[in-house]
Amino acid sequence: MTASAARSQDAFGPHDRLRLGREIVASEGQALLALAASLGDEFLQTADLLHECRGSVIVSGMGKAGLVGQKIAATLASTGTRSHFLHPGEAIHGDLGRIHRDDAVLILSFSGQTEEIIRLLPALGQLAVPVVAMTGQPNSPLAKSAAVTLHLGAIREACPLGLAPSTSTTAMLALGDALALVISRMRNFTTEDFARFHPGGSLGLKLAKVEEVMRPAETCRVARHDQSVRQALVAQSRPGRRTGAIMIVDESGRLAGIFTDSDLVRLLEGNRDDAIDGPIAAVMTRSPAAVPVGTRLATACEVLAQRKISELPVVDGDSRPVGLIDVTDIVGARPISDSQPQSNGSQRLRVVAPPEWSSGGSHEPASADERTA
Repeated sequence: MTASAARSQDAFGPHDRLRLGREIVASEGQALLALAASLGDEFLQTADLLHECRGSVIVSGMGKAGLVGQKIAATLASTGTRSHFLHPGEAIHGDLGRIHRDDAVLILSFSGQTEEIIRLLPALGQLAVPVVAMTGQPNSPLAKSAAVTLHLGAIREACPLGLAPSTSTTAMLALGDALALVISRMRNFTTEDFARFHPGGSLGLKLAKVEEVMRPAETCRVARHDQSVRQALVAQSRPGRRTGAIMIVDESGRLAGIFTDSDLVRLLEGNRDDAIDGPIAAVMTRSPAAVPVGTRLATACEVLAQRKISELPVVDGDSRPVGLIDVTDIVGARPISDSQPQSNGSQRLRVVAPPEWSSGGSHEPASADERTA
């Protein structure tokens, strides 16, 4: 570092850097408030146009505006509006073939006169697709060629030099989010729709349903209410890592109770050897907490946490157990990236339990009453 550069850095100390950072964020925030207040008929026209589009919303932009456009296209696609990003430079070299007459085009350019965008406009006119311009210059060539113009307003870049796209791209991003989410609401886009488009990652796991993670009933321990504890335990050998609970069913196969390894330990600690050969119905937790098929995994996790339990039965519409959620199946669960789709089109989730829980032991509360719904 040169001496002059060192002196310059010293002059721009921590206080100055923090002050400038705050000013930049405040400047961009004020621009967004002004943009929000300016939204009017053009916003409504754009939302209607994109909502009624029978094809795809093609988003295009150059440079930093193009990067924002890619994010807007992704947000549209993930919230129910079919959308793709088209690079304007590639478009004029053959990628115009990606545009169909049923599509609509959203073009981002703060100046409204970016060279690549200007060269693209005549071709879009020949294709007769509606164009929406998002620009800071309402009298620019882009705005004049558009069916609707979304004016970003008089924006001064937050860059201290007033050159680097900063406030303008922030405004584009916010306006794109507003369009995507308003159109999503117009489509009555639901949580179920969102989950279908986001099967992977932590978000996908949060939106997953219990049947995607639960242990199916055929791999769980299930006993009749008239069996003894000993009979239920001896007859419940299952391959793989066992759960710490036995689901108890009545004559009709409906869930009547649950008996856990911790319940067994309490019987042994209390020297209640006679209960081992008595009916399991006498020592089970009656009417245990359970969730129906179709419940979100996030909801099931809330039940596990609130009840302080380790196992949660999953039942069908007739209260018959179809599976069991074990807390060790929740901790560390993540989507399988190389999994094959199931017959219903969904993906199974791989379970990664902590090494210290590999024995599959139960983690039940001290009181069986805490398991009661």
